[in-house]
Amino acid sequence: MNFGEDYSSPGDTSFVTKYRARCHCAAVRYEVSADPVDAKICHCGDCRVLHGAPMQWAAIFHKRDVRFVAGVEYLRFYHSVLKSQERRLPCKVACAFCGAPIGDEGRNMWLAFPTLFDFGSPPRVPEAFRPSCHIFYGMRVIDIHDALPKWSGHKDSSTRL
Repeated sequence: MNFGEDYSSPGDTSFVTKYRARCHCAAVRYEVSADPVDAKICHCGDCRVLHGAPMQWAAIFHKRDVRFVAGVEYLRFYHSVLKSQERRLPCKVACAFCGAPIGDEGRNMWLAFPTLFDFGSPPRVPEAFRPSCHIFYGMRVIDIHDALPKWSGHKDSSTRL
């Protein structure tokens, strides 16, 4: 599979790895060369159902800062609106081998799941990966009592709750 010019290529010698991530079985592995642009906790219905969890934590990167180093052939795509297994952006990305959700591919951005990153043992999550807000909080299934801003929809373009 070819990701085209959006992502960094495995042969890019100017790419300097800052963080590494992998699916559960490690068949799919990727690296990023920068801190996330932002990190959010999403409470929308699609994220809850597709993750089997009350919310999804995502760190957002420019695609150019992401490089797949193994397992591109194991990537499985899902367009949740069309309910089709095609790489039509935006779409969900998972490992076809172990089934682990890997990320959400947007038109310009890669939404990575911080739990897939190697932050050492015990894990020490870098400050840049810490969520800045909750989005789609009006759809929540459990209340979260923290100091983060809570938005009814997307950050800065919906009502703050």
